[in-house]
Amino acid sequence: MTAPGPEPDDVPGLEPGGSVTPGDTPPDAGQTSGLSHPQPMPSKKAPILALVVIAIIVLGMAAFFLLRALDLLD
Repeated sequence: MTAPGPEPDDVPGLEPGGSVTPGDTPPDAGQTSGLSHPQPMPSKKAPILALVVIAIIVLGMAAFFLLRALDLLD
């Protein structure tokens, strides 16, 4: 549960309607909007290659332990 805020009458800088005078608070976000140029799309080759290499290693290890469990390897 969050603590309640101060009473509106006790908060400094509020105008009678409850709004804040201009320049009393900083802006919520920066004053720039958007990027200056479009960002390039990342390549999909590296993640796919990494997944293939990991799959080969996992399958190789699984085959090794399966053959080891069946005593087919010396």
